[in-house]
Amino acid sequence: MESAGVKAATESTAAPQETDQSAGAGGHWRQLRPRLSRDPRAYIRPVVIAVLLVLVLVALPSLFSLYYLDAFTQAAIYSIVALGLGLLVGRVGMVSLGQGAVLALGAWVAARLLFATSLPFPVVLLAAGLITMVLGTLVGLPALRMSGLYLALITLMLAGAITVALATINFPNGGHGFTGYNGSTVHIPAIRRPSVATTDPAFFRYSVIVAALMFLLVLVHLRGRPGRAWAAIRQSESAALAAGINTTLYKLWAFALASFITGIAGGLVAGSFRYLNALTFSTQDSITLLAVVLMGGAYSMWGAIVAGLLLKFLQALLNNWGVSPDWLLILFGIGVLQVLTTAPAGLVDQVPKDLARLGRLVRGLVRRSEPAGGQAK
Repeated sequence: MESAGVKAATESTAAPQETDQSAGAGGHWRQLRPRLSRDPRAYIRPVVIAVLLVLVLVALPSLFSLYYLDAFTQAAIYSIVALGLGLLVGRVGMVSLGQGAVLALGAWVAARLLFATSLPFPVVLLAAGLITMVLGTLVGLPALRMSGLYLALITLMLAGAITVALATINFPNGGHGFTGYNGSTVHIPAIRRPSVATTDPAFFRYSVIVAALMFLLVLVHLRGRPGRAWAAIRQSESAALAAGINTTLYKLWAFALASFITGIAGGLVAGSFRYLNALTFSTQDSITLLAVVLMGGAYSMWGAIVAGLLLKFLQALLNNWGVSPDWLLILFGIGVLQVLTTAPAGLVDQVPKDLARLGRLVRGLVRRSEPAGGQAK
């Protein structure tokens, strides 16, 4: 019943399926072959993305200083956080202001495991993601029956409570006990990084690869049954219920997935900063994160990358220019106002349209300035 409801709720947006009426084994094989094998143009986009990824991994560490390379590392990490929030806001229609606290939980769990155990860094990342997924899902349980402003407020209050709790117990610094915090420690050890990425350029590449894997994980969900169910819920939760979709299950699924990838990002934050404290994560960060996600584009996965660059690389750029970080909040406020009024799909959708309009305008002016063929002679 549920599977049929998901299919019926999104039938109008689903791509038509190819059919092959040929009989026999050959006809059956042709029916099972994906459309990509019949349309070479479908390979262009994945190839372009792969080439861009290789260029980022190879070129950026050699072109930029360590200061900007660290900014790009933070942008890659926070693009994962923006991806999780964009999943909730843009794909399911749930406005959450608690992702900053979920990120702090992931960083706390990862730091504690890195200090207390000798587990490999990828295992710690996976464990941090799974533990944060459970905690984030439990946090999302009270908010399942809420939407809109009420959901935003309850998640903001929960984020504030988590931030206060983490500030009270402090982040692990190599001490003993459950918290792993020792206030009398003179020399605080740094949080260890993966053995293959101890230097800043190597950790940048490591973070980009992990981010690419998280984007791929979300893409698989969006292309499958969960993505169709989330699209139906965003369109109309009542219609989704009438179509037989278990909205509670798929909302929890969205919270769990967003918390998992945010926990992974928290582990990367722990490895990137090397030292964590309560000032690293504030409740205000959740509000700022929502602003940059809306500016970048909550309905597109590319918008998460733009959000990460706006949040971290633009901040590093302004700091290097000697501009006060308070101006960044003003710019984000203006950007959110512009998005809400003229570009609801964000910069990732509006900028290409504006560039296309500008190109048409320039071509029109050039044609007008050119003399006619007869007059030229």
